[in-house]
Amino acid sequence: LQHVLAEPTLSINGVPPSVRETWMRRANAALAEAGTPCPFGAFASAVVNHTASVEGELVCTGVNAVRTTGDPVLHGEIAAIQNCTAVFTDPAGAHRLTPMQAQAAFADLTLYTNAESCPMCASAIRWAGFREYVYGSSLERLIELGWTQIRVPSADIFQASGDLPNPVRLLGGVLAEETEPLFAWQNDDGAPCPRGCVRAEGGVCQP
Repeated sequence: LQHVLAEPTLSINGVPPSVRETWMRRANAALAEAGTPCPFGAFASAVVNHTASVEGELVCTGVNAVRTTGDPVLHGEIAAIQNCTAVFTDPAGAHRLTPMQAQAAFADLTLYTNAESCPMCASAIRWAGFREYVYGSSLERLIELGWTQIRVPSADIFQASGDLPNPVRLLGGVLAEETEPLFAWQNDDGAPCPRGCVRAEGGVCQP
């Protein structure tokens, strides 16, 4: 198991930091595509295939939909995994994979998420068998910003998942200066709203 938490300034698996930043911004952009650039739970993911080219190819995105669906486990990473599976197995789509082929396809993919995953999502990432997992704001920083979390970092989940077959690389802190504003305003009335949003009545950030 390669669970090394790499520095965001390094080129890992031949992918330079500038490309990582591009895809982290793509994960952030999924929020607006889902309805608003400043939802309360602004957790979003993008799944990318870097094996065909260093620049990467988008497979799917996913955003936290707990508040909009009532599903308490539909975090951004879970939504992305489900969306990618649907893309892969769509009989009218570009891939048309069988369920077993779709499951195997995750071994070539990188999951970008704008905040470090909770233990549930980190475990799902390992079960899915992703090649890489890249996050923006750290779990520690989310806690400092007032978010309630199950305090088990992703590195610990990865360390405990050595029985699983696919190796994975873990990169943290990518574009954290741009992901942090998405999570800073909810518990701090003095924090600026994310770009494209303003404080409305009740202190909520809205477009």
